[in-house]
Amino acid sequence: MSEIDPASWQLYILRTAAGWLYTGISNNVPRRLQQHQKGTGAKALRGKGPLELLFTCEAGDRAMASRLEYQVKQLSRQEKLRLVANQPVSLASWLSDRDG
Repeated sequence: MSEIDPASWQLYILRTAAGWLYTGISNNVPRRLQQHQKGTGAKALRGKGPLELLFTCEAGDRAMASRLEYQVKQLSRQEKLRLVANQPVSLASWLSDRDG
């Protein structure tokens, strides 16, 4: 039986039916996506489906994931779409490279 490591968090980006981008973190993205689809996840996504998962990546522990989530939420829509298009292996490296 394989268990998800509760210390291992992921960052994800969803697109709503209207094209809005939503960034979140979870230690179980498939479960969280299902909650969003059913309307039991974030209030911001209720009634906004169907939702499309555009991007997911490893984000470390809960604290690191929260920091990365904050950084991604500060990006413009165009930068988020570039992130999705690039699908970087390391989000932290991608974010620091764009700053420099």
